[in-house]
Amino acid sequence: METFDKNVSKCLAPLYKEGHMAYNFASDNNSGALPEMIDAVRKVNVEHVHAYGGDEYSESAIDCFKKNFGENIDVHFVFNGTAANVLSIKALLKSYESVLCAETSHLNMDECGAPEAMTGSKLILLPSVDGKIKIKDLDEKYIRLGDQHYSQPKMVSITQPTEYGTVYTVEEMRQISDWCKKRNMYFHVDGARFVNAATSLQKSLKEISADVGVDVLSFGGAKNGLIIGEAVIFFNKNLSKDFKFYRKQLMQLGSKARFISSQFETLLSNDLWKKSSAHSLKMAQLLCEKLSKFPEIRITQKVQANAVFAMMPKEWVGVLREKYFFYVWNENTWEVRLMTTFDTSEAQINDFCGIIESLKKK
Repeated sequence: METFDKNVSKCLAPLYKEGHMAYNFASDNNSGALPEMIDAVRKVNVEHVHAYGGDEYSESAIDCFKKNFGENIDVHFVFNGTAANVLSIKALLKSYESVLCAETSHLNMDECGAPEAMTGSKLILLPSVDGKIKIKDLDEKYIRLGDQHYSQPKMVSITQPTEYGTVYTVEEMRQISDWCKKRNMYFHVDGARFVNAATSLQKSLKEISADVGVDVLSFGGAKNGLIIGEAVIFFNKNLSKDFKFYRKQLMQLGSKARFISSQFETLLSNDLWKKSSAHSLKMAQLLCEKLSKFPEIRITQKVQANAVFAMMPKEWVGVLREKYFFYVWNENTWEVRLMTTFDTSEAQINDFCGIIESLKKK
């Protein structure tokens, strides 16, 4: 970790300007790329190779995926997370079939209706206070089978970690998977921050995907230090036979695929994903610890990944966001979300809390 922390400091240096700290707690989308990703792209930026994923670098990356997720997988690269989620549904469901997911899920709240618009499939929403869905709620929505007037349930989608930064345990994932298998339904995982979940649970990537019966995983890259790129992983090759056609139709087939695939190989090699996610988790826990010392602030969710959700005085929010931007998660309650990343430092957290100290004195 010490070496990684030094690399983080080196990568942070250009972000600072005189009298201004170019950093925020808004999102791991806001951060730059891991220095290793810049190197990865530079290394493959040589000569001419086959396009559309037929190159040796993409083949090598897929071998790396197999080492981390299991041999019997099929991997496809796309540009962004919305496409990864939409194409996962498109490849498996007919337009009259539906997806059961949390009402707080990214699929429902932050895809601008793309899943329904691009697949025709309907999202059936389940209640959730912590981002997770429960078996009893799945049971209640598994209804009207064979009814031609009703969209037929065919997939369960969970977000891991959830939109609230909570993490499904291995047993919780296995229970959902078993529920799906008994009903001939597919189990999809929106894993934009999947490496954070693995680190939080202290499990391998395979242990919380293939080993618990996941059918298809949207595996995140951009939120985990890549410049650009996501991967869709099928754990049964029979399920992905039409994927390449849908990917082309929906404009997600990259011609120079090596620039995405080489980054994923780098992320999955030499434990880089573990080091970067461990750092962001450590910083989230530190931020939570320091914020908890202020009686005016209430932490609203368990801090199990790289997100801290909190309630704080409304009048503090504007002042804090002038220097460290972050999102107001719930505009009705003024609950806020603070995200940490691979480049978050203890100094930034201390400075942020120092501003809160000054606000207390006013």
